[in-house]
Amino acid sequence: MLLRRIAQGCAALAAAGAMAAATAQTEISFYYPVAVGGPITKIIDGLAADFEKENPGIKVKPIYAGTYQETIVKALTAHKAGDPPVTSVLLSTDMFTLIDEDAIVPIDSVASAAEDKAWLKSFFPAFMLNSQTGGKTWGVPFQRSTVVLYWNKELFKEAGLDPNKPPATWNEMLAYAQKLTKRDASGNATQWGIQVPSSGFPYWLFQGFTTQNGVELMNAAGDTTYFDKPEVIEALQFWVDLGRKHRVMPQGVVEWGTTPRDFFERKIAMMWTTTGNLTNVKNNAKFDFGVAMLPAGKRRGSPTGGGNFYVFKKSSPAQQQAAVRFIRWITSPERAAQWGIDTGYVAVRPDAWETPAMKKYVAGFPAAAVARDQLQYAVAELSTHENQRVTKALNDGLQAALTGAKTPAQAMQDAQREAERILKPYRR
Repeated sequence: MLLRRIAQGCAALAAAGAMAAATAQTEISFYYPVAVGGPITKIIDGLAADFEKENPGIKVKPIYAGTYQETIVKALTAHKAGDPPVTSVLLSTDMFTLIDEDAIVPIDSVASAAEDKAWLKSFFPAFMLNSQTGGKTWGVPFQRSTVVLYWNKELFKEAGLDPNKPPATWNEMLAYAQKLTKRDASGNATQWGIQVPSSGFPYWLFQGFTTQNGVELMNAAGDTTYFDKPEVIEALQFWVDLGRKHRVMPQGVVEWGTTPRDFFERKIAMMWTTTGNLTNVKNNAKFDFGVAMLPAGKRRGSPTGGGNFYVFKKSSPAQQQAAVRFIRWITSPERAAQWGIDTGYVAVRPDAWETPAMKKYVAGFPAAAVARDQLQYAVAELSTHENQRVTKALNDGLQAALTGAKTPAQAMQDAQREAERILKPYRR
């Protein structure tokens, strides 16, 4: 009888211990910038479940928060209310804003072991330009991109162009676009030679032109912009001229969201857009297409783009450690490779490209490696203190020039004046 009671007591203690272990589980709330539903959410849900199986003491709770812009607003609102996510994927360019709001911790203050330091050095250097400042690492690259050129090989062939030879320079791009633009008897375009979208992320596409013209839009400290430099104005003049002077692209504001659809419907022969559209184009283009680095002006070049993981300051030390463990896991070479294959984003570390899955994918679809190869020419995406306000000043100027409301020079001088006003308090 006594032995039975002892056994029952031991069982009860074991059960209590198991319940305590279960309740001691660390939960990571994880904001991810996409609307609810769709294939991306299924991939993220699957990754979270796989991580939990391998790490039974950690629960990952993905919260789908809408667009990037909606997600940072929700994250900062939650931070100010004292209940932020533990981690979130936000734009790499949100780094200064998050630091200024005292919302995040440096990753290397949590990931400080030797193997953590090696992990933080494993990413492509171009992606770290928007991830580090002041000698600290604030973001971890996850879904990153560059701008690339897509072209319809069938329309090239129809126009007498080599379907396997994309334009390598601005002059070639203009000459090709002139051959590829078709008009009806009334002079209305039935097919445009090229389309560079100017809604959504006009500053980002514009950075393609400015980088190629040998100039950057801001300094590394994020407190000074160069919107009114002559090379910046020249770059904008070239973009404006594609539509207004050369008439090889629609005039005015070209929609970001409809540009891929225009490409699928053969309304345009070439387009500039994110490599993040690669899987979309692969799945929906009913014709042979090519992908190339952006054509060179004075040099080749593209800004990087996309999202980083951040860890929020008001989470507990245990949650921060768990978040870093999850981020390390999801950015491992094999998972970075699979994420790139599934989505079209650039696998963020060189060793991901050496995995069997990625080697096989690139062998069958060489276009997947174009954005990676372009990283050697890439620059940091526009990022400053008060980034959304500074970016809006530039976007407003770009659209004013593209619609003809202002000359490129006036538009960029006005944008620079507004950026100066916004950034002046941040200069020491």
